[in-house]
Formats: sequence, structure tokens, C-alpha cells
Amino acid sequence: MTEKATPLDPHAANRRITTLSVGVAVFLIAIKAFALGASGSVSILASLTDSVLDLIASLAVFFAVRWAAAPPDHEHRYGHGKAEALAALVQAGLVFASAVFIAWEAVQRMVDPRPVTAGGWAVGVMVISMVATVGLVWMQSRAIRATGSMAVRGDRAHYAADIGANIVVLIGVISGAFLGAAGLDAAAGLIVAVWLFWGALGMLGGSADHLMDKGVDDETRARIVAAVLADPRIGGVHQLRTRMAGTVLMIQMHADLEPEQTLEAAHGVVVEAEARILKAFPGADILIHPDPRGRTRAHGGVKGNAEPSTGVPVTE
Repeated sequence: MTEKATPLDPHAANRRITTLSVGVAVFLIAIKAFALGASGSVSILASLTDSVLDLIASLAVFFAVRWAAAPPDHEHRYGHGKAEALAALVQAGLVFASAVFIAWEAVQRMVDPRPVTAGGWAVGVMVISMVATVGLVWMQSRAIRATGSMAVRGDRAHYAADIGANIVVLIGVISGAFLGAAGLDAAAGLIVAVWLFWGALGMLGGSADHLMDKGVDDETRARIVAAVLADPRIGGVHQLRTRMAGTVLMIQMHADLEPEQTLEAAHGVVVEAEARILKAFPGADILIHPDPRGRTRAHGGVKGNAEPSTGVPVTE
């Protein structure tokens, strides 16, 4: 939770940036296809293949953020936020496939080198591609700061890796066209493949954590607990559980209150605690269960153990 939300409409921001991402991917495919036809460069082919998969991945994100923004319904009471994690999973699979294809083509060209022609056009296209990609990554970074979208973050990671990959491709094109070293062009394509494979591993891990309901980091948990315990009427919290559903932080916990309070008074304390959490984490989905201090017994199903109320989260 290192990137905080702002009052801007997160869903509108996600829709705008994913539309831009699709547009940039289409533009890059068009100019790289032209450069490939003019030069025959294997590193350009690698970059073009990556851009095609960028488009597929961006389309997946395009639809995922719209699905994730749909409100809860009868069958999805927690909303549709995990559609973003599914999109990130699709992205990782596509990048893996891209890496394998590019690596195979690069090895073939290293065994049977082919000359790179029209180097000027190829270099110009790669420079334009890099400028467009840098602009898109900058816009995606702004959107992530506003929304915290996992799908957009995965898309940004892919395009950010493309910037470095395009530098390698540019070196390969220059080597093949102007230095007569076609083998270096193929080697550049192989480096791109390794780069993509490494990026895909990171995307896969992030989406898996999200789908497996990994809890937030310790710093965020500490901030949640501090917000609750700011009221001295709450003696401690336990059974704190957190997870992310798209851009929504889901929080559950038990809070220790004086047992002599009326239900109405206890309810008021809990509502105030929820308000403090919402101030720190706008848009969070919060559920706080009040327990009578000193009389807590195991309840709540399989996870309903009664840890000591020390004022710090014991379990997720």
C-alpha cells in the first residue's frame, strides 16, 4: 500500500488510462510493422511481437477495469475487484509466450544470420516508440497514484520493461545495419526475451498474491490498528484480517469494549473507529465486531480463535 488514493474518481481514471494504453499499443504495432518490413531485423520482430501482446494485454485490462468497477450484485457481494488480478494473470501468460517466441526466433537467427536493411527507418521507428512508451508510463504512474489499480500497475510494469527492451533493440538494429554485425541483432532479441520472462515472473507473483488474498504489509496494518486504538474506550484488537479486492482494501477485526456498555453505545464506538480508518484509507470496506473486554471466547468459525487482546494484530 505504498501508493495512496486521491479524491479523484478512480474508475474514471482507470477507464481513461486503459483507453490510452490500447491506442498507444495500436500505434506502436503499426510503426514497428513498417520497420520490420523495411529492415528484416530480428530485434524489430521481437519488439513488434511484444507490442502485439501489449495490445492483447491492454485490451484485457481495458475490459477488466470496467468489470471491476461494477457494483456488488447478488452473486458477487464483495464486488468484482478481483477482475483486475485475473487481467494481470492473463498479462503474465502472454508475456511468457512472447518471451518463448522471441527467444526461439533469436536463436534461429544466430545460427543463420540475416542482414539488417533500411537501418535509418528502423532506428527512427524505435526512437518514436520509446518516446510514446515513456509518455504512456508517465500517464499510467499518475493514474496509479490516483487509483491504486493492480491491473494498471501490471500494464505499467510491462510498458516500463519495454523502455529498456527498446534500448536493447535499438542497439541491435544499429549493430546489424551499420556495423554489419547481424549476430548482435539476434543477440539483442534474445536479451529482450530474457527481460520479458523476468518481468512476467513479477506480474505472476503479484496477481497470485491478490487472488490468494494476501494481507497488506505490516506498516499498513499498524496504521489500521493505530486508528482504531486512538479511542481509549477500545482496549485492543484481535483477529485482524486484510485483503485487497481490486482497489478496495477489505478490513475485518474484533475490538475489545467495556462489557457493561449498551448495544447502542458499543455501536457508536465502532462507527467512530470505522470513520477513523476511512479517513486514513478512503474507500475501504470495514467490518468491526465488538467483543466484551476480558470475556472473549472462541467464535466466528474455523478462524474464530480468541487470541490475547494486546492491542496489536496477532493473526490475519
